Amino acid sequence: MSIDVLLVRHGEAAAQWGVDPDPGLSEMGKRQAAATAEALTETLQADTAIVSSPMCRARDTAAYLAGHFESDMTIDDRFREVPAPVPFEDRATWIRTFMTQQWSAQPQTIRTWRDQILAALESLTAPTVVFTHFVVINAVVSAIEQTDAVMVFQPDYASVTRLRLEHGKLHIVHRGDANASIVN
Repeated sequence: MSIDVLLVRHGEAAAQWGVDPDPGLSEMGKRQAAATAEALTETLQADTAIVSSPMCRARDTAAYLAGHFESDMTIDDRFREVPAPVPFEDRATWIRTFMTQQWSAQPQTIRTWRDQILAALESLTAPTVVFTHFVVINAVVSAIEQTDAVMVFQPDYASVTRLRLEHGKLHIVHRGDANASIVN
């Protein structure tokens, strides 16, 4: 059995990662979300599940596709952004350093977070679109590619990374469009 799984990075946020703990979408992010929903509507099966991180920017991005399908979305905490083990005011500095590191060097809490994401994807039983975050997508792609690097590519805002789940094992079909910018 083969299941299509799409990981969609949220549209551009209205505030940087270290400025607002849970921003919605900027005006550009709204346009990106609408364009991605429009493109996906043309290719998705009617029974495709829509899942989102609980973070506003991901939910707001998912809402465009849910609106096209007149469908509900499921909020799944496992697809939320990486839990920074530092105070809010230090998050921006922490994430820049984190992106240059290896998964094997991370504390158990972050490795468990990654394992829960993979387990959630590997247990899917229907075609699914997951609206999520830069680091989540990197966590999945690096695991599939069996690399220890935290950051393996830079998925652009509202980009779609296509996976296939076959017999409980994830495969990359196509990485989403990459952006030269970094997470800030």
